Amino acid sequence: MSKRIGAVLIDLSGTIHVDDAVIPGSIEALKKLRATNVKIKFVTNTTKESKRKLHERLSRIGFDIHKDEIFTSLTAARQLIDKRNLRPYMLIADAAKEEFCDLPSENLNAVLVGLAPEKFNYEHLTTAFRYILEGAQLIAIHKARYYKRSDGLALGPGAFVAGLEYSTGCKAEAVGKPEATFFKSALEDLGCEPAEAVMIGDDARDDVGGAMQTGLHGILVKTGKYRAGDEDLVDPKPTFVAEDFAQAVNYITETFIVNQ
Repeated sequence: MSKRIGAVLIDLSGTIHVDDAVIPGSIEALKKLRATNVKIKFVTNTTKESKRKLHERLSRIGFDIHKDEIFTSLTAARQLIDKRNLRPYMLIADAAKEEFCDLPSENLNAVLVGLAPEKFNYEHLTTAFRYILEGAQLIAIHKARYYKRSDGLALGPGAFVAGLEYSTGCKAEAVGKPEATFFKSALEDLGCEPAEAVMIGDDARDDVGGAMQTGLHGILVKTGKYRAGDEDLVDPKPTFVAEDFAQAVNYITETFIVNQ
């Protein structure tokens, strides 16, 4: 008997594109998925650029995606900062700073860490270390171990967050995938419960593992950062392992009934 779903959450980098390269078949597959009238949200841990710049990139390479369909870990981080009235020292990429440009720059009481290769040097990390020792909250936009670039796999921010945790004895609070609050916030926008949603992504732990622990169905794609055997790293196992996004969409259309 087919299961009913109301929403599909889709990872971006490594799932439908890598930098400015479209993963083959993804544009056509997205059109096929939209034809089912299922609700769609693009959920990403990308912190190297703002949502506006990310949307511009996706549009430029051929995707028909509305800006409001994108839910980023930067958005989740900003919501947390506003809720707690935090004033963070930011280790984030310059291209992402427009999400936080109106925040105070004095009397800082938090450290915010995203993917910021140009900021991960001794001086910046030492400054962050000192703020944390003085009582600042350590907020990790996410703790990804690595990610896929056009030239291969590259270190994610998780290694640098772990270094700050080790040196300060402070545990970071993460806000992006695989946190349950991230998935639930994305689904809340769509008015859908976890059991009636599917997550598609290339990260076995952060995309699929986190989603399934939250109650969603999870489809792992063998593109982007995927490495052979990744599906065995998570429990429960992925609902389905697809060669790519196009096959993931085919599986959804053949296996699930979309709530109307």
